[in-house]
Amino acid sequence: MAFVFKYLPSPLGLLTLVASDKGLAAVLWEDDKPDRVPLKALEQGTTPILAQAEQELNDYFAGRRTVFTVPLDAQGTPFQKSVWDALSGIPFGETRSYGQLARQLGNPSAMRAVGAANGRNPISIIVPCHRVIGASGKLTGFAGGLEAKAYLLELEQGGRLL
Repeated sequence: MAFVFKYLPSPLGLLTLVASDKGLAAVLWEDDKPDRVPLKALEQGTTPILAQAEQELNDYFAGRRTVFTVPLDAQGTPFQKSVWDALSGIPFGETRSYGQLARQLGNPSAMRAVGAANGRNPISIIVPCHRVIGASGKLTGFAGGLEAKAYLLELEQGGRLL
């Protein structure tokens, strides 16, 4: 499967949007670790899916969008996909802990596995892994960095500090 990518300037730096013929496959950070989201056969270009993702992300950053509708095509294991589906169910402006997600998935002892799958989420922002926090309420690891995570949460909470 070939993937097409384009760059998107954002308030958080240059993002890389990646699409397959089925949907958006990744939103990558400027300093993303190369092995965090392994995608092969990338070519630069544009597609209707990339154009839609770009418009929706621009609307989100401008405070005009709370829900994304771009088709998704995340590549991962069945467990990772179940975690990413659970992430997508976290409402705009709200947060959940890793433990809450593990309980939601029916395996309360899987907090670390949920955290690992969260860290491999290929579609940052749109699949809102930034909405997952530690049990203490503190911000924890994020591929875009903790400053980016804080920015996204503040954007979604109308500028309210956590």
